[in-house]
Amino acid sequence: MMMNFYCLPWKALSSAIRLQSRYSENTFKFFQAAAEQVRTHQMCVSGMMSYVNEFMTPYWIALDSFLHLERKKIVRTLPVQTCSDYSELMKFNSDIAKKGLRSSFSAWHDYQMKEAGKAFGAWLNTVFLRDGADIRDHSRRQSGLMEAIVYKYPEAIRSIEPDFGFHFDNGGYVKAGETDRFDLWQVLPTYRKAKVREKGKPVLIAPPYVLGASILAFLPRENKSFTHAFANQGIPTYIRIMKKIEDTPPVQAMTGEDDCLDMRRFCEALKEKHGRPVTLVGFCQGGYVSVCNLLSGELDGLVDAFITCVAPMDGMRSKSLIDYLSHLPPRFRDLGYAVKTLPNGNRVVDGKVMSWVYKLKSMEREAPLFAFYRNLMMFDQPESVRITSTAAALNYWLMYERSDLPIAVTKMSFDSYTIPVTPDGTLPVKLFGRELNFKRIKEKGIKWLLCYAAEDDLVDKDAAIAPADFVDVEVTEFPKGHGAIATSWSLPTSDCALHTRFGEKKYRGPVRFALDTEKEK
Repeated sequence: MMMNFYCLPWKALSSAIRLQSRYSENTFKFFQAAAEQVRTHQMCVSGMMSYVNEFMTPYWIALDSFLHLERKKIVRTLPVQTCSDYSELMKFNSDIAKKGLRSSFSAWHDYQMKEAGKAFGAWLNTVFLRDGADIRDHSRRQSGLMEAIVYKYPEAIRSIEPDFGFHFDNGGYVKAGETDRFDLWQVLPTYRKAKVREKGKPVLIAPPYVLGASILAFLPRENKSFTHAFANQGIPTYIRIMKKIEDTPPVQAMTGEDDCLDMRRFCEALKEKHGRPVTLVGFCQGGYVSVCNLLSGELDGLVDAFITCVAPMDGMRSKSLIDYLSHLPPRFRDLGYAVKTLPNGNRVVDGKVMSWVYKLKSMEREAPLFAFYRNLMMFDQPESVRITSTAAALNYWLMYERSDLPIAVTKMSFDSYTIPVTPDGTLPVKLFGRELNFKRIKEKGIKWLLCYAAEDDLVDKDAAIAPADFVDVEVTEFPKGHGAIATSWSLPTSDCALHTRFGEKKYRGPVRFALDTEKEK
């Protein structure tokens, strides 16, 4: 009894010492947390500035073109009209800025409220010595998250380059033709067991102009590639690649007629080689240019099947973009504001400015601070931050694959967004002085598969399926957004694989359509 009596004070003293030690440790945790918070805020500011800088770079390019063109317009316009136009332009800019600020503040608020709850819980755990993440753990998690967004994510995007897109020097391609403006490459299968059917029906793919061809070979090593989806079925698959515009004067001066004649030359070569007419495939802007080529009559007898994917066939039916343009004063609806002069004196349309226009149209989702906080929340997962190759490749495409454009070819698309297709199906552009009418597709007996994306915010459904009002086309709806056909659904094991029928309506994917057309013929 006496021994237990004397032990009690020592036990109490020992408990008090341990408690004091834990409180001292917690005090140190608060100091560590404060240091981590300083580091986090520094990275946050750096990250936000890089997002703003990337977003604003096209603005400075556009501003130079704007001032150059306005010097000419202002002397030809009455001062009263100029004041009115500039007043409307200021209101237009103010409305866009408000949308960006609202969405940015909303994203910031959502993120901070979520973090505030976590921070308060960590503070309680620290002060009351409870189990769970303490204030130091919380601060380290925030710091690691910010480091991933500001440093690791951009590095992952840059590092994906060897796996993303076409690499024509790796042995998986064969050069099959060339003009002053384009190279023609045959895409070989990546599957070892797949063999190209030399007497099969050849497919010629026309990629988009602005964001280039690489999206159509998204991640070939992971079996996510639109072009390889055709090649891996044994289809003789070819893609037309525009030469670098900055180094090639014929590309800089290219017209719609030049594009059409080069397309005819390639189709003639493929028909001669394989003994069968070509199935022409146009993706996005490549689809619109391809349909113009078909309607011109220059490809008669060379093409008997046609596939378009998320291609704007009547831009005036694109509700979101037309609504955006309708608020812009008519004076400033001029392609010249996106034109720049190259060192050799040739003028081209700046690809960064053109893609920036679409960002402005969707300012609620494309504002730089909104994008920054959206990515923060995307990476804020219970498990460790993981940057997928798909996310890295998609961002590499959006950041580094923008190409400048020939003025004449760009004007074809520009006209389609400012002049509607006539009630009888006549397009707003001409080639070789000839009118282009959708009904000619039916007259020539060309089968047409028209694919669109259900959640496409770049090419609306109505803009994509406009030809269905004038000719019989087979329509296939893909889930998700504009690039999903080339990314998500190019994977052979996906729910909407390109070589299958899918959905309740048993839609045909483009590869399935090409295979079936080959058998029918």
